[in-house]
Amino acid sequence: MLTYDKIITFDTFVRWLGYGLLVVGVFLLLSYLSSVLLPFAVGWLLAYLLFPVVKFVQFKMHVRSRVLSILITLVVVGSVLGFVLWLIIPPMVEQFAKLGHLVTNYIERAANIDSIPEAIRQWTENNRGNIERFIKSPEFSQGLKDAIPNMFRVLGKTANIIISIVGSLIALLYMFFILKDYEYLTKAWLKIFPKKSRPFWTELASDAERELSNYIRGQGTVALIMGILFCIGFTIIDFPMAIGLGILIGIMDLVPYLHTLALLPTVVLSLMKAADTGQDFWMILLSAVAVFCIVQVIIDMIVTPKVMAHAMGLNPAILLLSLSVWGALLGFFGLIIALPLTTLLMAYYQRYVTREEETVADPPDKTN
Repeated sequence: MLTYDKIITFDTFVRWLGYGLLVVGVFLLLSYLSSVLLPFAVGWLLAYLLFPVVKFVQFKMHVRSRVLSILITLVVVGSVLGFVLWLIIPPMVEQFAKLGHLVTNYIERAANIDSIPEAIRQWTENNRGNIERFIKSPEFSQGLKDAIPNMFRVLGKTANIIISIVGSLIALLYMFFILKDYEYLTKAWLKIFPKKSRPFWTELASDAERELSNYIRGQGTVALIMGILFCIGFTIIDFPMAIGLGILIGIMDLVPYLHTLALLPTVVLSLMKAADTGQDFWMILLSAVAVFCIVQVIIDMIVTPKVMAHAMGLNPAILLLSLSVWGALLGFFGLIIALPLTTLLMAYYQRYVTREEETVADPPDKTN
């Protein structure tokens, strides 16, 4: 039979109710401001990742200026990223250009024409009267009226893309200014809390930094192994852009399960190889999908349980559930904070609610 040692008074109930409402209020506020907070969160995350390099440049390479150390770090990191993009983008552009050339040749052979632009011009001249009557018809006017709202939707999406680009620039500005005063900012924010509660927030910040570091180290290892496996698998089946596509998938997996979007260029590259070599398209695509399935099984069954369980202590099922829940609630911002926040919440639940840490007693003193 369960017994409760502590009596829940009305004051205790009201206090915990207030805490619960505060948590709900903070969550709703974060959800409402997620689009505004995302550039700041990305900027802080980039600053957190780059600060060890900045510190190395400033103190180990004896660069006196913090600003100059940041600039040197950005140049080095930008050069590395540029080299990676050089491995990916030019071959991808070349493959798409070859695909366009193959499609054009196929259309010209199928239609028995020498040039598509010349055929379009000749068809327009031969059907000029029909085209003019169609333009003056009520059906064309009604179709134009129906198309205008869709055009504004496209313009709205274009504006969203521009806003995203501006948000990325703002995130870089956040990153620069956070790096400039990183030590001060990581300590000064505690001053917004009363002195009696600062030890708790200091401990919370320390735990959050530890969990974030564990997550980045673990997920980075998983992404590296995945990229290597895809490079090997695509090379074995002689798939176009084997190395570049494998590197791209590894980079995408830094956000868990985002690499599944790489199936889209995989289909295009399969079509290109089929048109170029005359092989069966479905056999090429199925071989690429088989590589995806085999690598995914290895990652999910072997790599992720070993690496992430050791780094963060999360079961793969809890890991996937965490990403799904926080991604649905807070979007891309939720994917960024999902695993560190879940691990932190579980640790604090065990510490302050179930109090499991208190059940582990110290070993008895055997000294006489």
